[in-house]
Amino acid sequence: MNTLKHLQADQQVGLLFVALFGALLLTSLVAFLVRLREDSAAAQERHSRFNRDLRALWVGAVVFWMAWMSGPVGATLLFGVLSFLALREYITLLATRRSDHRSLLLAFFVVLPLQYVLVGSRSFDLFSVFIPVYMFLAIPVVSAMAGDPERFLERNAKIQWGIMVCVFGLSHAPALLLLEFPHYEGRGAFLLFFLVMVAAFAQIVQEAASRRLRLRPVARHIDRSFSYRAFASGVLGAGMLGAALYWITPFKAPQALAMAMIAGASGTLGDFVMRALKKDAGVRHWGNTEAVTGAVGLLDRVAALCFAAPVFFHSVRWYFQLKA
Repeated sequence: MNTLKHLQADQQVGLLFVALFGALLLTSLVAFLVRLREDSAAAQERHSRFNRDLRALWVGAVVFWMAWMSGPVGATLLFGVLSFLALREYITLLATRRSDHRSLLLAFFVVLPLQYVLVGSRSFDLFSVFIPVYMFLAIPVVSAMAGDPERFLERNAKIQWGIMVCVFGLSHAPALLLLEFPHYEGRGAFLLFFLVMVAAFAQIVQEAASRRLRLRPVARHIDRSFSYRAFASGVLGAGMLGAALYWITPFKAPQALAMAMIAGASGTLGDFVMRALKKDAGVRHWGNTEAVTGAVGLLDRVAALCFAAPVFFHSVRWYFQLKA
């Protein structure tokens, strides 16, 4: 541990990616060997689901590595592209009218790029209120100018929800790379890695607890795996993992425990909300049709991060009183 602490920031982050890709490679090899030994239809179906999740992890790891390699500016641009694809996936599966085109153009080609410009310029005070305040008012004004009052509130709420989740929420992920902690320069990738790990682990523990304990779901018609005890198990699991990873962050162990529980709770609740939205849209997964969205299931993969990132970012910034 002392040897790791005395390495330079670039060496520490590089070692992180060696460990990450090594673990994924080993997992892929084991999954391949296990699949060769099992021939039943049920086993093949389980392996297919596992391989889809494993491919998503590979894609996420590569994106994470590209974000670090390209620096703060490149990471901001990369997450901007992810926001664009996620927002397109969201909008495509929800009913819109011709009169919404002006608002959608504003969302994709004005709001989204300006939000990431504010992130890249470290204008954190303005980027925190740009969408929830200014664009919250601007979107319905533009819609009203189209002269179509039919389902006006419903249509604008859908667009505003998409912007808040896919643009505002996800833009806080690259913002973590730009936070400046004393004696923690150049290690922002660890903070983003910490967030992704604890948010994902909270969901994994919650799903496992729900299946093993067969707990009563809170909202059966939205998600059968979400219950209060399973949720608490996921949050506690995220906290324990965060405390174990405190040494890669600027936090002390108790602080890492609390921040991980906050991130795990917000990510799990956010994913639960997105499942309700999918039920309302009548789909099981975001981006069911590849030819339509061009990014199948992307929003499924980043939904928890879209909710966890802003809560985690502002909790960290407020607690440590960081200016940028």
